[in-house]
Amino acid sequence: MLMARTSRSVLPGFGLSFGITLFWLSVIVLIPLSAVFARSASGGWDEFLAAAMSDRALASYKLTFGAALLAAAINSIFGLIVAWVLVRYDFPGKRLFGAAIDLPFALPTAVAGIALTALYADTGLIGGLLAKVDLPIAYKPAGVVLALTFIGLPFVVRTLEPVLEEVSQEAEEAAMTLGASRVQTIVRVILPTLLPALATGFALAFARGAGEYGSVIFIAGNMPFESEIAPLLIVTQLEEYDFAGAASIAVVMLLVSFAMLLVLNLLQLWQRRRMV
Repeated sequence: MLMARTSRSVLPGFGLSFGITLFWLSVIVLIPLSAVFARSASGGWDEFLAAAMSDRALASYKLTFGAALLAAAINSIFGLIVAWVLVRYDFPGKRLFGAAIDLPFALPTAVAGIALTALYADTGLIGGLLAKVDLPIAYKPAGVVLALTFIGLPFVVRTLEPVLEEVSQEAEEAAMTLGASRVQTIVRVILPTLLPALATGFALAFARGAGEYGSVIFIAGNMPFESEIAPLLIVTQLEEYDFAGAASIAVVMLLVSFAMLLVLNLLQLWQRRRMV
């Protein structure tokens, strides 16, 4: 009897806890998303396709997902270098440097967009120099990539850091002792260990960038067929009271986001299996 009392969990039983979980998930996530699907289908299949697959919508998808993909790839390369420096080296100001990595998490996205625009516009400190060599950034697709790179960097760095801390330097030293070059050590010893975490960080940065709005609208220029992202097109449709059209575009974004989350979960499962 005593053992039965001491072994009881302080948390509710499975039935009650599962019921609360299902209720909260339905209220916060499932019902609102179901409403979006229902609103997009209110005009029928033909109207859904006309809104979701219009030339303007397709151009916005291409820019949104293409820029998110490119920004995630850039962050994968430089995020790996940044994480390596933070984990493997001690230097003055390391804590401040590490805190700066998390700044995009805490900084309002609109503030980030305004700051990037002021810096990279033709009249800005960096944009003025680039304009002289005909390399405009602000109000171009390049500005979208820049904004998404800014907000996506912490996802890659913070995903790689715990894995890098577990990578033994003894394995690197053993490989070099056996005659492996630095490149061979990186390719054959370090990268195979980091690859699952790097893929997870890439997916997180891509998913974050695909749905970004605040930091992009100020620097993108928002020109249809050129620098208009899909989230902005949704807002534009809402301002024109085309709720079904906005919902149709939102459904496409939701489906892509769900696919990315599925890929992310598979990558995390792969990472856990490799670490066992």
